[in-house]
Amino acid sequence: MTKAKKSGFTLIELMIVVAIIGILAAIAIPKFAELIRKSGEGASKGNLGAIRSALSIYYGDMEGQYPSQVAGLTVAGKYLAVIPNAKTPSYHTDTSTEVDGTMAVDDAVNTGQWAYNNVTGDTNLGSVLIGCTHTDTKGSIWTSY
Repeated sequence: MTKAKKSGFTLIELMIVVAIIGILAAIAIPKFAELIRKSGEGASKGNLGAIRSALSIYYGDMEGQYPSQVAGLTVAGKYLAVIPNAKTPSYHTDTSTEVDGTMAVDDAVNTGQWAYNNVTGDTNLGSVLIGCTHTDTKGSIWTSY
């Protein structure tokens, strides 16, 4: 009589594999969440750079005049098609709204909005910042960009 050969995994082997997968998931999921947050921060910094570039081009085209609002950059889509979102992951909802004036940063603090200084004669005329005093993943305050 020949003995039938059984193939397959034992319960212990399956439990070990499940334990290993659980350990790997416990390590990978927090890293993945951190990558998502970093990508949002990178997008916000890129959007800030796009607005600043559009402001510089506008300033050159208008022979030394800044727009009264950042939204003025979207007229006819010449400088920007739309105002991009300011993304401050984990702190505020994404928004493309702006606060204007010399106190724009103070007014926009912890709202996550764009803060634009449009006051003629101010030394910071034409500057745009992200209105958030929280820190990014590198420990830098958002308003320092």
